[in-house]
Amino acid sequence: MTKLKVAILEDNAHLLKELKTNLEATGLVDVVAYARESDEFLNKVKAAKPEALIMDIDLGGDSMNGLDITNLLKLPTLFVSGKTGEYFKDIETIDGNENVPIKHITKPITLDKLNKILPKFLNEIKSIQKNSISLDFFEKGPYNIIEENIVYLSSKHEDSGNKEVYFMDRDPEVLIDFSFKKMPLKGFTEGLFVPINKQYVVNKNKILSYTNNQIEIQVMKSGGLVSIIKLDVSEKYRPAIRLLIKSNRS
Repeated sequence: MTKLKVAILEDNAHLLKELKTNLEATGLVDVVAYARESDEFLNKVKAAKPEALIMDIDLGGDSMNGLDITNLLKLPTLFVSGKTGEYFKDIETIDGNENVPIKHITKPITLDKLNKILPKFLNEIKSIQKNSISLDFFEKGPYNIIEENIVYLSSKHEDSGNKEVYFMDRDPEVLIDFSFKKMPLKGFTEGLFVPINKQYVVNKNKILSYTNNQIEIQVMKSGGLVSIIKLDVSEKYRPAIRLLIKSNRS
């Protein structure tokens, strides 16, 4: 069985060593990175590209805590903390807003505790991975994203290789040197995303309406603001969009 690649963040040196040893003793994970403070951890995560995070929440005087990092990286996370009760509502908020598995256990972290929670955690991650695609985001590296949560992709300039990706549930991201024509090779379901002009490719299931040669879609903009926006449909693609809307209504 392929082991899950994980990264550990724990500010206590003794607990970090103990946690790493116990995690590896389960035989279920491969620890590809570990650190005691956020900046070092983020740099190592960028290089090692783990599939999940194992993290303490309270990092003492660090500029970030474990919740901040999970919100930033949006990777499956197992919180290991002596203060899970104190942060329970914050953990639930992440679990409710992100389409990634979030679990937590209370210190001390024993091998027995890990053997009980890790199989469930791994099963949830595998279930998500089956319905997701891996996209390589600018300055963040590859992440598994649920395809259906992508609303549209855009290129601000026709000759630009960079594309912006807009979602239902997270801030926009930037893809570097990404081609609309090669979307199926990246794992996108063929036919799910339709062009509306040279600059936009839209998830057909997210089109709310089509009037006056414009479609309406709902997306999350930077800062977590959810808005309904309109995008122009060029003449070349109007017949296909009209047919799509008619098909959806029948």
